[in-house]
Amino acid sequence: MSLRIVQYNNPILRKKGEKITVFGAELSRLAEEMIATMHAAPGIGLAAQQIGRALQLCVVDLRESEAEYEWELDGRKPPRDLLMPAIMANPVVTPARGAVEAVAEEGCLSFVEIRGDVARPDAISVAYQDERGGAHVLKCNGLLARCIQHEADHLNGVLFIDRMTKAARVEIDEAVKALARKTRQEAKAEKQGA
Repeated sequence: MSLRIVQYNNPILRKKGEKITVFGAELSRLAEEMIATMHAAPGIGLAAQQIGRALQLCVVDLRESEAEYEWELDGRKPPRDLLMPAIMANPVVTPARGAVEAVAEEGCLSFVEIRGDVARPDAISVAYQDERGGAHVLKCNGLLARCIQHEADHLNGVLFIDRMTKAARVEIDEAVKALARKTRQEAKAEKQGA
C-alpha cells in the first residue's frame, strides 16, 4: 500500500522524530509501506516525517542507482541486495575520519521537482537499529552516505533547503514559495471538506 507523501510547509516536516522503542510486526509493516511508497514515488530514501509520522525511522534503497559507492555493514560487505532496502530506526550519523565536504545536487520527495546543491561529508558511519531492534553500524560513502544524511536530517526536522548555500537557495526560492502556497491551500481545502 502506498502512503501519502507530505509536501513542504506541512509542520510535521519540522518535527524531531520520537525515538523508536517498540520493535515488531507493527514497525515492520510501517517500514514495508514506506518502502513501497518510496519505490512508487520513485525515490531512494523516505523518512517517517514525510508520511506524516514524527518518528526516528527512515528507509533507503539505492539498488536501482548507477552511482558508485562503497559500504561496510558491521565489519563485512554483504551483497547490496541483502543491505537494501535498509530500514533504519534511531540512526546516528557521524562523518568518517578524514571525510571531505562534497557538493552535489539533491532532490526530495517532499519538494517535487525542486533540486539544489548541498554540501555534505562524503563518507559517514551510521549507528542504527533494524526493524527488529538489532543494532548495526554502516560505514559508507558517495550517494549512499548522502542519502542517509538527507533522511537522518528529516528525522530531526532539518530539510535539504536548510543546508543549501544562499546562492543555491536563491535559485529555487520562487519554486519553494509556490510549493508552500500550494500546501497551505490544500490543507485549507481539506479542513473545509472535513
